[in-house]
Amino acid sequence: MLRISKSQRVWITGLLIVASFVLKKVILAPGISDILMIAAAFVAGYPIALNAIRALRYKIVGIDALVTLAVIGALLIGEYWEAAAVTFLFMFGNYLESKTLEKTRSAIKALLELAPDIARVERNGEEIQLTPDEVIQGDIVIVKPGEKIPVDGTVREGNAYVNQAAITGESMPLNKEKGDGVFSGTVLESGYLKIQADKVGEDTTFSRILQMVEEAQDKKAKTQKFLEVFSRYYTPAIIALAAAVLIITRDVRLSLTLLVIACPGALVISTPVSIVAGIGNGARHGVLIKGGEIIEKLGTAKVVAFDKTGTLTEGRPAVTNVKALEISEDELLRLTARAEMYSEHPLARAILLEANSRLGESFTAPEEAEIITGQGLKAKLEDKTILVGNRKLMRENGIPLSKDIEEYLKSEESEGQTAVIVSDLEKVLGIISIADIIRKDAEKLVKSLKALGVKKVIMLTGDNKRAAAAIAKKVGLDDYYAELLPEDKVAILKEVQNRYGTAVMVGDGVNDAPALASADLGIAVGGAGTDVAMETADVVLMSNEIKKLSYAMGLSRATVINMKQNIYFAIIVVGLLLAGVMAKFVFLSSGMLIHELSVLAVIVNAVRLLGYKEKNAET
Repeated sequence: MLRISKSQRVWITGLLIVASFVLKKVILAPGISDILMIAAAFVAGYPIALNAIRALRYKIVGIDALVTLAVIGALLIGEYWEAAAVTFLFMFGNYLESKTLEKTRSAIKALLELAPDIARVERNGEEIQLTPDEVIQGDIVIVKPGEKIPVDGTVREGNAYVNQAAITGESMPLNKEKGDGVFSGTVLESGYLKIQADKVGEDTTFSRILQMVEEAQDKKAKTQKFLEVFSRYYTPAIIALAAAVLIITRDVRLSLTLLVIACPGALVISTPVSIVAGIGNGARHGVLIKGGEIIEKLGTAKVVAFDKTGTLTEGRPAVTNVKALEISEDELLRLTARAEMYSEHPLARAILLEANSRLGESFTAPEEAEIITGQGLKAKLEDKTILVGNRKLMRENGIPLSKDIEEYLKSEESEGQTAVIVSDLEKVLGIISIADIIRKDAEKLVKSLKALGVKKVIMLTGDNKRAAAAIAKKVGLDDYYAELLPEDKVAILKEVQNRYGTAVMVGDGVNDAPALASADLGIAVGGAGTDVAMETADVVLMSNEIKKLSYAMGLSRATVINMKQNIYFAIIVVGLLLAGVMAKFVFLSSGMLIHELSVLAVIVNAVRLLGYKEKNAET
């Protein structure tokens, strides 16, 4: 048999059938007409029979076997038109299915097309062009405007705007300069960079995303596994039913029609096609979902538990309030920044960042500076001594705190903020409040999750109760658990799982590995380039945009609904066709046509998931 493509086979079979009709109705040559019909059935039926034989070798009786039996039977009783029509419609349906299925995989295909194909590397003082696989760790890679970055690395020279949509789903390009990290597969839109290669080849974030997306498509949902087991027993049962009908009714045509229209094609494809579309959509938007079972389970989540630092908050202390008492706010910041110049404490860094941002100037270091453990520091600035620290530091140096100052301190601390007192040797000059900033979209996310049907949204944190309570109140959480060790988080997750059902843990993927692993589903935020997140979590939000969680859950629910729609539709169609056959309203060729149309309808319905937008997940 010559090797013929699927499209060529469709055309050849179609032309043979048309020629057969012309010979029979116009030229009145029924003998030649029958020969052409048999030829059409053979051309279209050959690959179907071949697939059936291959499947039988593995003891699988599938759709191809049913169609092959029906066609052989039709040929034996002289129903050449029915044989040709059934094989043509089945083959044409397969052709349309493959074309339509390409659409469901378009998001994944688009990812593959983003893979970098060249790398420009500096070696021995020369610039040479290689494939990305040939780049060695430590190489200096040169990237120009419009080119894809071929490695994960660190910028050593240059300044550029980089589009990271392929990795994080973020639409706006980010400015990259010396010291910044970049990812393979991202696009340099303007500027020029020299990048030191840190991860190359299959170790890059982009390569690992592709690998995980491909593996995810092979990880089947429970519904899909059930349907595959069901079809394994269903198909032999249909053959037995057709044989029984033949014995009882002696109606060969009726038995053959039963074989064809009872094919569970739409039912078998109903779940995997939805899952492929859902995973592809997520990958395109920076949401990596590791398999059909994950996307199915995510849609049923009843509890969402968040870590605090780096998840609900940005994970870095920042100045939230500046209250000046005896001097201006700018002068208070200037004095404090100078005093903190030698300190490596996170609170000191927060004050320096705020002072630099607000004042836009560089600061001279103090003449002397003394770190006082557990209290703060004492610094000498020209003719004055500045104290920066807590109440104990003030008491130790005899600095009085008025009633108003105490009330202000308590007010700030009740909001989960750390209040840093600044004074000279006589009086308090001001108070600088510092806190880990809550992500701006955290409150909106909690509302979105509730709208999506989540019963409880809670926080699990190792931080103190006061800070946890303040954040829980601001964000609108149902409950919070503070001062927890990693094993405490695991115990609480088990408790809420037993009480409410499917529990999801959301963390930054670095210090939350035990909790992420013990939850029904673990979701890591900001997983781009984070090995622990990509390995431990079931779902990875590649960017730091926590709002992507509502997108992921909305997409999951949409996928589950899509799967159910497909399953119900497929069952109803098979039921109606069976009733139509028994009532002799549906015949062999018309039954095959309806069957193929039902398969296409299922695929087209799944394609809708590719158009799922983030706004669908928002309220």
